Amino acid sequence: MKRNIAIVAGGYSSEVVISLKSAEGLFAFIGKERYNLYIVLLTHEEWVVKFSDGSKLPIDKNDFSFCKDGRKIRFDFAYITIHGTPGEDGRLQGYFDMLGLPYSSCGSLASAVTFNKYICNHYLKSFGVRIANSIRLLPGETISSEKAVNLLGLPIFVKPNDGGSSFGITKVRDASQLQPAIEKAFAEGREVIMEQFVSGTEVTCGCYKTKAKSVVFPITEVVTSNDFFDFNAKYEGEVQEITPARLSPVLTERVQNETSRIYDLLGAKGLIRIDYIIPEDGNPVMLDINTTPGMTATSFIPQQIKAAGLDISEVMSDIIENEFD
Repeated sequence: MKRNIAIVAGGYSSEVVISLKSAEGLFAFIGKERYNLYIVLLTHEEWVVKFSDGSKLPIDKNDFSFCKDGRKIRFDFAYITIHGTPGEDGRLQGYFDMLGLPYSSCGSLASAVTFNKYICNHYLKSFGVRIANSIRLLPGETISSEKAVNLLGLPIFVKPNDGGSSFGITKVRDASQLQPAIEKAFAEGREVIMEQFVSGTEVTCGCYKTKAKSVVFPITEVVTSNDFFDFNAKYEGEVQEITPARLSPVLTERVQNETSRIYDLLGAKGLIRIDYIIPEDGNPVMLDINTTPGMTATSFIPQQIKAAGLDISEVMSDIIENEFD
């Protein structure tokens, strides 16, 4: 009998539109000959199953099921593809844990830690992971532009500390731009992180592990003419993505090994993707960890799976079946 798979999309942040695109990608990638696939949309207004004809049916939050034609349908597995809260910050994972429903991504603790960039970075720093210097602002906190520039220099990246990675970001080149940038970031999240700018080659590396295997994908090099890798660069094609990256074999192995190590340090699960900057000294600086990475046809992970010579449908099955082996 086929397992019922919920592809869980939507969320409560500005990244809903990206989540829905990822859901469409997953619907295409996961083998329909093995699974019954349903797209489940979670928003503040409703939790519903969406069908191809545009119709919707409500989700029963008591057990994450729905009724169709008088029959109750329960899910065997949830593939979470929400970018932002509640699917990337551990809240949905905790709910599924309480229901006993297996899911694709990191558990509630690892999700909560990685969602808070400042806490995640400093946790990993204690294990020798190289990070950029940063300052965190909690709700109601302020900092003078002069103090921030003295501590971090210019440029400074200002972004939400507890939100997705595409909205509310500013690359501040002049001290006069700092306070408006902080306000912009606070509009997207409850906390703000200001990070020292690190010049170098931007790369990203995906990874997943199961009980039977450990897979680290080829690295992608990110080249954009934009001021930084912003929303338009990510999703509007204003970027060149080179897979495998133009790195030496030694540096490639270093980034891949670090990705695998960070995966284990976090107790990660499912697919994750880690972004780095490689400065002139050749020692990678970790930028960000994505525990629900984008899964559109042109996203990094599908690109890397293809470059590795793997079948994306089989990778999806690896992640799903790992919960039942």
